[in-house]
Amino acid sequence: QVQLVESGGGLVQAGGSLRLSCVASGGTFGSYAMAWFRQAPGKEREFVAGISRLDGGTYYADTVKGRFSIRRDNLKNTVNLQMNSLKPEDTAVYYCAARSDLVTVRVNAYEYWGQGTQVTVSS
Repeated sequence: QVQLVESGGGLVQAGGSLRLSCVASGGTFGSYAMAWFRQAPGKEREFVAGISRLDGGTYYADTVKGRFSIRRDNLKNTVNLQMNSLKPEDTAVYYCAARSDLVTVRVNAYEYWGQGTQVTVSS
């Protein structure tokens, strides 16, 4: 059983930056593909970014490409999401997720989830 704990959310002005962190415990971190999802009020949870368990390949939603960057540290069991040039439409609860297979954008494919961290971007 893998436990995921996110941190780093908060309130930031448009154009600002935030760095989210997710610490994993209870499993072999290097064997999991990791991803960040987000869910805004009244909307479905959506894929933001993912990083492969094998070659560290990264994947991004078109809406965040060029602004967000995902990195993992298999020694520290962490995955980070650096968010730059934030926009009000980035406001959401951000979730860290893990699966023991390839990165996918499908929400239901992930086996483990964190509790989420709120990101609010003011205009």
